[in-house]
Amino acid sequence: MKLIIKFFPEITIKSRQVRKRFVAQLKGNLKLLLSDIDPAARVNGNWDSLEVNLGSDKALQLRCIERLKNTPGIAHLSEVHEYPLGTLGELAELCVSSIGNQLQGKLFSVRCKRVGKHDFSSQDVAIQVGGELHRRCGAAGVSMKNPEVVVQIEIRDQRVFLIQARHQGMGGFPLGTMEPVLSLLSGGFDSTVASYQMLQRGLLPHFVFFNLGGRAHELGVRQVAHYLWQQYASSHRLRFVSVPFEGVVAEILENVENSQMGVVLKRMMLRAADRVAYRLGIDALVTGEAIAQVASQTLPNLSVIDKAAERFVIRPLITTSKLDIIDTARRIGTLDFSSSMPEYCGVISVGPAIRTTVAKVEEVEACFDFEVLSRAVESATYTDCSELDQVMEGGAEVEMVNTALTGQVVLDIRHPDEQDARPLALPGIEVQAVPFFRLNSVFTTLDASRAYLLYCEKGVMSQLHAQYLLDAGHDNVRVLRLPKN
Repeated sequence: MKLIIKFFPEITIKSRQVRKRFVAQLKGNLKLLLSDIDPAARVNGNWDSLEVNLGSDKALQLRCIERLKNTPGIAHLSEVHEYPLGTLGELAELCVSSIGNQLQGKLFSVRCKRVGKHDFSSQDVAIQVGGELHRRCGAAGVSMKNPEVVVQIEIRDQRVFLIQARHQGMGGFPLGTMEPVLSLLSGGFDSTVASYQMLQRGLLPHFVFFNLGGRAHELGVRQVAHYLWQQYASSHRLRFVSVPFEGVVAEILENVENSQMGVVLKRMMLRAADRVAYRLGIDALVTGEAIAQVASQTLPNLSVIDKAAERFVIRPLITTSKLDIIDTARRIGTLDFSSSMPEYCGVISVGPAIRTTVAKVEEVEACFDFEVLSRAVESATYTDCSELDQVMEGGAEVEMVNTALTGQVVLDIRHPDEQDARPLALPGIEVQAVPFFRLNSVFTTLDASRAYLLYCEKGVMSQLHAQYLLDAGHDNVRVLRLPKN
């Protein structure tokens, strides 16, 4: 199979030197990514587009296409069949034999792009090929505005590409063309989408996580970071830094005025992130804050928060609505992760001030023991994102099973829409539908003498919620991971 890779339009308007650098980076990224999937994959081209030749294994072809769709720098990719260029009559005959059976009873159009010198125009190709297809293939007619089938032809010098399918890419700049940043990741909708937007723009977001909820909290956020790296950034090494912040929160609760707690917590996070960024040689921080979404995110409060950091703070979502953020999370595949992630930051924002000042915050911070913050940063752990799917040390581990046994109860914790679309039926096994957002309250009412297996399709929410239940003292819970068909 041959694929034609088209660059994100902003790449094509760069200066010649910058464009060459961007294309070379993308080419190198693709070679690294595809070789891990299909050793037979080859990447060629350099200026106008890239050509990818894949092996004959259909399953590997599909995996490569999915990987390319999620690779920054690609506007779209097309599956093509390549032929030598002959006469226009021969080209029309080729289109009739290869595409004609798709046109029966349908409106169609022919679109042609050319690169190189020829004694005919793109319009000549469309007229000749379109005429033959209309005359010989039983089409309902030609429609340039609303065709049901678009016959796409690309001519490059003496080669013809008939486009069989076209896939949308994620756009943006190739990873590695921009500088690294340190993204404050809570696992919720905002910070996850903000991190994705950094990836899409060619920046390399390393992640810093402030643990406010113990081992189960970190397990969930590690899964989010690993997903972002694996899905969109596995051509590069990214780091995940976990900073234990329970002590910092306790110090704030004990010694900081109630109305200032939210702003002070954000300032402490930026101070800690600043130190981590210094260690990693990073010059900018990224947060998922959007204006006025919560009390600490008013313009006066954000201004006060920023003054705690030496580094530039990037807020890509600053004017984005929550609905748009959730829509993006759904599109990029992080909705399930973020839906099941508790919002720990909100627990200390009681009666918050919406227009604080630097003087006021510095006054209340004078009662804070900054040694607590220093110890938290010194205790941070650094992990490569490629290793985040490995078992965490400490505490009881959730047991994973591949089959359910008679007498066990399977709790389907998927969203009701998923349950309705793909009902879970296991012959001889009791299955109960308990959506993840009701699980904690429902589980305490279940028969404690029985064994329960949590199920979701990706195994993410089930593992996270099973860890919550296990850490809460429920030792009769496991995770069911059914083999993929």
